[in-house]
Amino acid sequence: MTGVGLLRALIIEDEVLIAFMIEDALRELGYSVFATAATFSEAVSVGGRFEPDLITADARLAEGCGIDAALELCREKKIPIVFVTGNGEKVRARLRDPIVVEKPFSAEAFARAVSEAVARPGVFPLRAS
Repeated sequence: MTGVGLLRALIIEDEVLIAFMIEDALRELGYSVFATAATFSEAVSVGGRFEPDLITADARLAEGCGIDAALELCREKKIPIVFVTGNGEKVRARLRDPIVVEKPFSAEAFARAVSEAVARPGVFPLRAS
């Protein structure tokens, strides 16, 4: 467990520069502890141990799918999730009312999305699996 007031974020992104941009934007919002995963399996493994307060996820990863990782990580606990992706239509086709920020993103749009995700954590498939 982290100290009081330290916010933890898991960034699921396979493009290193974008992961750094997301981390910088999260620092501006008060997050201070980060883990990054570039694949589905890494995200599920790291996310299970890291216990993030927030997850950002790209829909399309070089190996696996960020949507599947988000669903798996939220199976036991509702975690705020923001999809930062160029594939927003793919996310919306699979999930009910997902919070999506399209790449490229502005700091303002990202901050609004994080605020909304914190207010309504979790991800919900359109239909039960």
